[in-house]
Amino acid sequence: MLYRILLFLSLIAAVVVGAPTAHASATTDITITRGDGTTTPGTIHAPESASGRPGVVLVYGSGTSPSIKYAEQAEAFARAGIVALRYDKRTEHYTAAHRDYSLLADDALSAVAALRNRPEVDPNNVGIWGLSEGGWVAPLAASRSADIAFLITIGANSGAPAPQQTWADQTKLRVGGVRGSMVDTLLPNGIRQVVGAGQFAEADYDQPSVLARIQQPVLGIWGDKDRLTPPGDSLRGFQAAFDQVGKTNYTLRTVRDTQHSGFTTTTGFDRGDHLSPEYTQLMGDWVNGLPGSAGRQVDQPAAQRHSVTPLQPLAWWESTAVFLTVLAGTLLALAGFTLTGFVKSWRLPSPGPTRILVVTAVIGVVGTIAQIMSIASSRGTSFGPLIFGRTLPWLTLQVLAVCAVVALALVVARSRHTLAEATTGARLRWALLICGGTGFVLWALYFGLLLP
Repeated sequence: MLYRILLFLSLIAAVVVGAPTAHASATTDITITRGDGTTTPGTIHAPESASGRPGVVLVYGSGTSPSIKYAEQAEAFARAGIVALRYDKRTEHYTAAHRDYSLLADDALSAVAALRNRPEVDPNNVGIWGLSEGGWVAPLAASRSADIAFLITIGANSGAPAPQQTWADQTKLRVGGVRGSMVDTLLPNGIRQVVGAGQFAEADYDQPSVLARIQQPVLGIWGDKDRLTPPGDSLRGFQAAFDQVGKTNYTLRTVRDTQHSGFTTTTGFDRGDHLSPEYTQLMGDWVNGLPGSAGRQVDQPAAQRHSVTPLQPLAWWESTAVFLTVLAGTLLALAGFTLTGFVKSWRLPSPGPTRILVVTAVIGVVGTIAQIMSIASSRGTSFGPLIFGRTLPWLTLQVLAVCAVVALALVVARSRHTLAEATTGARLRWALLICGGTGFVLWALYFGLLLP
């Protein structure tokens, strides 16, 4: 009996000693002065009565949400005995078409300086944490300053933003069961046009060159069910960039059943109520274990449905100038044909095919743009009923595109009869219709309306 009691007490002692220390935390609001003299509010999450503790500055993902959105991450650090600073991101001139990673990195360095001056922290042990878009910004900040003691990234990309966005949108469509030209042609060509027009901020950002300059210990974390960043490709990309320059003080980990931002998940598209315990444990142990925890450790890369495909630069014939010229020419030609139809003597015989061509072409152009915008704005994987892997709106546009081609063929086939006794105005309208129809066929081929 005494033996059993002693054994039970020994087990309890082992559990207590081996359990991670959980610290009660307190928050303090501060004001951070950025390099250009502007200020932004910040909040420090620290273990109670902290002094000389490790510190970390949180750099967030895309968007303009206030820092309160990241309070749970800051609290997780504080419970692990690490002082965390979250601050509101610069939102001036921050849009999908314009954002400056260099400026955001400078802002992060200002936050690091503010945290290093706090009595709660050891100024020589303050690092930086970056999530998603912060996975581009935080490494850039680390590459610029020896004041940063370590770098943590979660859901970071090893490549550029434009291919990553294409991968994420294609993943979303494929998980939803969508197949064919909507995934393989419409989406990549749509993003390439946005990039070519200069409306995709930091589209070709050179992440590998930044990673190669980082001297500090690095912890890179990816959820195995990340659907916004390619987790397997990114882990391999980080490893390749570090190994190429002989870096050895890095740890790259894959966390199970975790989504893009570290929360638990079942599919990668849903988000649990709390951060993954494995993720928070990993961060706390790694930071508190430095420098010993900084040895080279690499997990197996997460599986992906498909790999990232680099986006090819626009050829001359699909450049923004040519693209807009063809688009404007197509719409103006169809509009000109329609408006001149009010002149009775300019009207063409057999108006059926001409009307079909105009209506289907205009709907096809507008509908294609609407489809690209819909994909970009959708955050789910439900696209309604699918027929042969096509959504109903996309299948409708494809059917209309085929109708437009048939109508154009009929107009061309009947041209000798149509123009035999036509007036000059009627010949002009016929030419406008042919130009508009030809422009639409080029549009439909480019965006996949006429492809499987």
